[in-house]
Amino acid sequence: MTLNEIKTKIQEGKLDKSFSLLYKDISEARKRYSCACDSFYATFGQMEYIRLFSAPGRTEIGGNHTDHQHGRVLAGAVDMDVIAVASKNNDNIIRIESEGFGTDIIDLADISYKKELEGTSLSLVRGICSFFKEKGYNVGGFNAYTTSNVLKGSGLSSSAAYEVLICTILNCLYNDSKLSAMEVALISQKSEREYFGKPCGLLDQCACSFGGFTAMDFADPASPKAEKVDFDLSASGYTLCVVNTGGNHADLTQDYADITLDCKAVSNYFGKDFLRDVSKEDFFNELHNLKGKVCDRAILRALHFFNEDERAEKQKNLLKNKDFNGFLKLVKASGDSSYRFLQNVYSATNSAEQGITLAIALTEEILGENGVCRVHGGGFAGTIQCYVKNECFENYKSEIEAVFGKDSCIPLKIRSVGGYEVK
Repeated sequence: MTLNEIKTKIQEGKLDKSFSLLYKDISEARKRYSCACDSFYATFGQMEYIRLFSAPGRTEIGGNHTDHQHGRVLAGAVDMDVIAVASKNNDNIIRIESEGFGTDIIDLADISYKKELEGTSLSLVRGICSFFKEKGYNVGGFNAYTTSNVLKGSGLSSSAAYEVLICTILNCLYNDSKLSAMEVALISQKSEREYFGKPCGLLDQCACSFGGFTAMDFADPASPKAEKVDFDLSASGYTLCVVNTGGNHADLTQDYADITLDCKAVSNYFGKDFLRDVSKEDFFNELHNLKGKVCDRAILRALHFFNEDERAEKQKNLLKNKDFNGFLKLVKASGDSSYRFLQNVYSATNSAEQGITLAIALTEEILGENGVCRVHGGGFAGTIQCYVKNECFENYKSEIEAVFGKDSCIPLKIRSVGGYEVK
């Protein structure tokens, strides 16, 4: 379609069915996509063969820090996303203008790994194209304008959303949408690990690619299992939200690394590389010997893993059986375990800064029996996740934002689709 035809469809509500899959506010979606179309034209001056794409951020529902130990996780795709206005070109060049971040230009004649590009969006796109070709899929040039409302530092995984978006564009423009959601996730992860230089797991990419609630099992990381879980959160009577507590993420690298090191110390005691390969029964039978061989914190973090791994599986089944009250009890148990055993609510090197701990305490004080909360994602700084009874949400939002600032409380919709062409 031409740019004018796309804009007319947006304005006349002919894309509202797609928008309703993705967003709570359809009128806002119309404005956003219309503005992105205008920005595409201002950047590329092109009017024809225009297509629209979206890829969601994600929220971790259950399984806090279980994925890197080959455990089980439950996650959900959210209505904050990265969108693109895109069109094929015949130049064999990819040009991406990202709002607020400038232009990336990739000549597909050379998409080899380059050390000096690590840590850039350019490296992600180059890696995705390289791994498409490696797997026998087609790549080709396109022009795209992208804009994102996935908040940085919110734990909603803006990088995975961007990776899935680029994969979705290539999948639709050049491969007749042949790639599965898992193939998109694996290519996205491989690009982030090998081209971008971040040794990430697969949780974020799977959640963004599959959409809806997705249960994942990483027992075999070379062939992970993912299962979509049919549950309509909007009919539960609760509002899902995250609260951005702020905090400095710059000095948390060692805190994250220490979790992995502590878990490895325990698994190595049993001759294994990952805790998923250690039985919970063996762990408890050996506790009297383990004590003193590894630090107490490592034992507590291993205990968190064993219980949280089981809990993620139970949460999946509770949602499948529409037992939301039972699910909420396990959300609370997950948060308590992260707080007490995993100990990722504040950094041990900066114990004076405890935004997450404060947010949890205030949330429990404000809500009482009207909701539950837990640390969200990596922890130490950043966000908490809350389920709040609908009738209590506006008051909760007002009271928590009085402490953490305007718009720090972000309501989320679980959207049913992952990487998606809007048409």
